Amino acid sequence: MHVVVFSEQLELFPQKAVFWKRKGILFLADLHLGKINHFRKSGIAVPAKANDKNLEGIVELINLTAPKRVICLGDLFHSHYNPEWEVFGELVSHFSNTSFELVLGNHDIMSDQQYRRKGIAVHEALCIEPFIFTHHPRTEVDVNLYNLAGHLHPGVRMTGKARQSVTLPCFYFGKHAGLLPAFGTFTGLARIHPGKEDKVFVIVEDKIIAVHPN
Repeated sequence: MHVVVFSEQLELFPQKAVFWKRKGILFLADLHLGKINHFRKSGIAVPAKANDKNLEGIVELINLTAPKRVICLGDLFHSHYNPEWEVFGELVSHFSNTSFELVLGNHDIMSDQQYRRKGIAVHEALCIEPFIFTHHPRTEVDVNLYNLAGHLHPGVRMTGKARQSVTLPCFYFGKHAGLLPAFGTFTGLARIHPGKEDKVFVIVEDKIIAVHPN
């Protein structure tokens, strides 16, 4: 599925990622790696295999798109250091020809040394015209730039003919700002309320479907 934003074509993947082919950049948001181990240490019975699913999804996307850069729009790692960081570091090392970068989010609380040790470039915000990439959506943006962000874990409520409803993760593109869905497992959803002119793409299993806000 493709969407045109500020005259740039972006490819949307059901794995909850965006690929900007012209620049060779793969974007993800809110991976929250380490969250599962954090839960398990707290005695919450979360399946350990969910860790593998997150990393397998990244590997699949890199193999599909062969990006020059992989940029996470915040909350790459959920908590303080735990062994899952080393596993992610092995993935980064394996794809040595790809630059891994992070736009800092509120959960990215590890020391700068940890990011340097894994060769991950860190940004407070990142401007690659015509986009400005942040973790938190910005309330004010230069009219010549389009803000792509994460943080909110967007979802939209879909209602069936029998009045049954479900909230599904989505990509959201407004006039001047857009949101990426949360990539990570066990991240939850925050329901958004798009306007009639906004573009919304829901993710249903391995498919992306364009929907029209009510």
